[in-house]
Amino acid sequence: MTGNNIVARRYAKAFFALGEQEKAADTFGKDLAGLQDVFKESPELLKLFSSPCFNVQEKKAVLKDVVAKLGVAPLTANFLFLLAEKDRLGYLPGIQSTYAGFLDEALGVVRGKMTTAVALADNRQKDIKSTLEKKSGKKLVLSYDVDPAILGGIVLKVGDKVLDASLRAQLHVLKEQIKRGE
Repeated sequence: MTGNNIVARRYAKAFFALGEQEKAADTFGKDLAGLQDVFKESPELLKLFSSPCFNVQEKKAVLKDVVAKLGVAPLTANFLFLLAEKDRLGYLPGIQSTYAGFLDEALGVVRGKMTTAVALADNRQKDIKSTLEKKSGKKLVLSYDVDPAILGGIVLKVGDKVLDASLRAQLHVLKEQIKRGE
């Protein structure tokens, strides 16, 4: 774990503990996700927060405007201003990501990605998702992707597990067996 991850994890863990204590963990998570969306739309904002060229007061002034526009919870705003005071605003993407992981774990949510060679109908995606939820006993949040390079079948990544039932993978296994003379 790198230094950035350690710092982000510490702040995320503390903020998550506060969220659980205040029964507002979900609200805080939404606030941080909203801020992350702002960073995606305006990456220069994160550069400003990370830059040593701007002092704490300048960063707090910009942050005050961002917080006002997002309408975050008062405790989220206080947390963000604390990060500004400690010159830790540049860690926000890592904090948000780690916080989201803590929230998913607390809610029993598992995130994953399903890749198919062709786009599946919505009802087929829902059927696969509900089958996977029944088997895992957890709520599953899937993103869907199409990659014609897998030729057929499905590649499913859930957490740190990968199920590659693609035609490409099966052909690769067959090729290796032929090379070994099996």
